Amino acid sequence: MAYRDCGARGGECWLVLHGGPGASCHPGLLAPLQLGRQRAVLPDQRGAGQSRPAGRLAGNHTDQLVADLETLRRHLGIEQWALLAGSWGTVVALRYAQAHPDRVTRLVLRGAFALKRREIFGLLRADAGRDRAVWRSPHWPRAPYSGDARVLVRLEQVLQSGTPGVAARHVVRCWNLLEQRSALRGLWRSVVHSAAVGNPPPREAGQRADVYRRAWAQLRRQQRLSLAGLRQTRTRRADHRGWQKFRIQGHYLRHKGFVRPGGLDSAARGLAVLGIPSDWVHGRFDAVCPPANSRRWVAMQQALQNGQARAHWPLAGHLASEPGLQGMLAKVVRQPRTPA
Repeated sequence: MAYRDCGARGGECWLVLHGGPGASCHPGLLAPLQLGRQRAVLPDQRGAGQSRPAGRLAGNHTDQLVADLETLRRHLGIEQWALLAGSWGTVVALRYAQAHPDRVTRLVLRGAFALKRREIFGLLRADAGRDRAVWRSPHWPRAPYSGDARVLVRLEQVLQSGTPGVAARHVVRCWNLLEQRSALRGLWRSVVHSAAVGNPPPREAGQRADVYRRAWAQLRRQQRLSLAGLRQTRTRRADHRGWQKFRIQGHYLRHKGFVRPGGLDSAARGLAVLGIPSDWVHGRFDAVCPPANSRRWVAMQQALQNGQARAHWPLAGHLASEPGLQGMLAKVVRQPRTPA
């Protein structure tokens, strides 16, 4: 398992869990932390990122990811750590805290993923109007794979090969475009809303709107590059990385994260009962994981022990790199909290 260990060795230690599944850690995930006084450990989950073997599915399930993290903690000699996780990483964080509550000081969970059918298949449905390039692709499964579950089965079949062939290459590129579309939708709503805010004063609101516009323009440029790359016939390095990522992602999504129904609810309730503080940071316009996920879990925890769970609703979509989420995460992570 590949991992990064950086920051102040004697400071508060944070385990930073990336989203995905199948994605990897990147320097942007360190933005909320103050590395001069905090320590950060960023692992690439099994088979993802720089971990090896790349894209391996055998023995790759959520309980094993939890066991990997505990092995890493012992290897580094860390007694306790706080968890900072986003999207799919929130599932892993909740399961780890449930299995090893004595090792967790607190959790900061961004854009919580509930493994619901709407979330799992929302990224896979190509719209004839918004996703014309994907809709027209002969390799993206539709008919006769019209059922959502069948689409995931077909995607897994295409990505099973040891190296990405023509069909797998197109599937990877199409999947990436659908992910970008969902991220753009949430970020664009933040741009529109920030431009309409009249309090704080107009000058400050205008400056803030510009920050959101720049973030949206950057993601829009990435989408245009991805659209242009869809027509390229040569296999690129990005195709290999995408094959690795989406191979693992399809595996986890088809098995609903290897979490039994009610498993995440049980983990959230357990945090409250044990008095482990949790902050739920969720973009108001998240088009990937609905804000209702965090809202429900916070209400559940507060009913059991008021004050240990806090909700934060920044002006943002789903991506950790968005200005609203970065600012809120930095505020929360740098604010000390103690268990009840």
